[in-house]
Amino acid sequence: MALTTLVLGASENPERYAYKAIVALLRHGHPVSAVGNRMGSVGEIEIVTNWPKTNAIDTLTLYVGKKHQKEIVDKIICLNPRRVIFNPGTENADLQNTLQQAGIEVEEACTLVLLATNQYES
Repeated sequence: MALTTLVLGASENPERYAYKAIVALLRHGHPVSAVGNRMGSVGEIEIVTNWPKTNAIDTLTLYVGKKHQKEIVDKIICLNPRRVIFNPGTENADLQNTLQQAGIEVEEACTLVLLATNQYES
C-alpha cells in the first residue's frame, strides 16, 4: 500500500500546480492529504487549513514559496515526513539544511514530472 503524500499549499484552482499534483497523485494511486490557506476540495480530497495530527505522512510536496516557509519549519519537523519535495519556485537552501539536520530527506524536483516519468517513490 502506498504511503500518504501531503500537498502543502493546496488550492482549489485548477490552474495551480498544487491542484494538478493532487489530481496526478490520485491518478497514480497515491493517498493524498491537502493543507492550504483556504478550506475547499479537489475532487474527493478535502483541503484543510490545519496540520494533520499524524506522523503517517511519507512525503510532503511543497507548494509554498520561500517567503512563507519560516512559519512552517517547526510544523514540518514535527510532522517528520520521510522526505520533502521542493517543487520549482520553493527551493530554499536554509530550510533544506534544517530538514536534513532533522533527518528528513529533501529533494528538489517537480512532483508532476516525477509522477509522469515513474520516478515518484512512496
